[in-house]
Amino acid sequence: MEKEKTQILKQSRLMELVMPFLEAEGIIFQKQKHILAKVMEGGERIETITGDGKETINTAEEGDFLVKNMTEAGEMYLVSARKFEARYTYLQDAGEGFSEYRSTGKVIALELTPEILDKLNLSSPFHFEAPWGERMIAKDGDFLAMPPDKSEVYRIARVEFFETYALLT
Repeated sequence: MEKEKTQILKQSRLMELVMPFLEAEGIIFQKQKHILAKVMEGGERIETITGDGKETINTAEEGDFLVKNMTEAGEMYLVSARKFEARYTYLQDAGEGFSEYRSTGKVIALELTPEILDKLNLSSPFHFEAPWGERMIAKDGDFLAMPPDKSEVYRIARVEFFETYALLT
C-alpha cells in the first residue's frame, strides 16, 4: 500500500486514520505545567514555534486566549474562550497582560513511532489540517492527542510533551 502523499491531510481524514489507534492504544495524560494566558482582541497572527521549529500558525478571533506554555521553547498558541474556560483555572496575575492558570484538561495521546506511522500509512514528517484549519506538521517521536470528547486531533511536539504532560494515575 502506498504511503499517504505529502499533501495536507484534512482534519476529518486524520481523525478517521488515528481514532482507532488513539482509542485502542492511546494513554490518558494530564497537563501538569501551568500556563500564561491573555485575551486577544482578534486578528492577531500567532506562530507556534516549538523546540524543533515552526509547528503552525493561527489567527485570533475576538475573545480567544493566547496561551504561552511555561516550557523551554515558550511556545504560544490560541485557544477559543469556550475551550479555555473548560480546560484552565485562574491562579494569579502574571503581569504584562498575562495571568497564570492551572490546566484541568486531559488528553488521550499516542506517540508517533515508526511502527505506528507504518500502521497509519504515513511518512515522517507529514502535514495535516489543524482543528483551526491551518497546516500543522507531525514527525516521528511526536504525539498525536485528542481531548476526551474526541472532537479534534492535534500534534504535541515530543520535547514539549514531556515538559508539559504526565501520565494520569
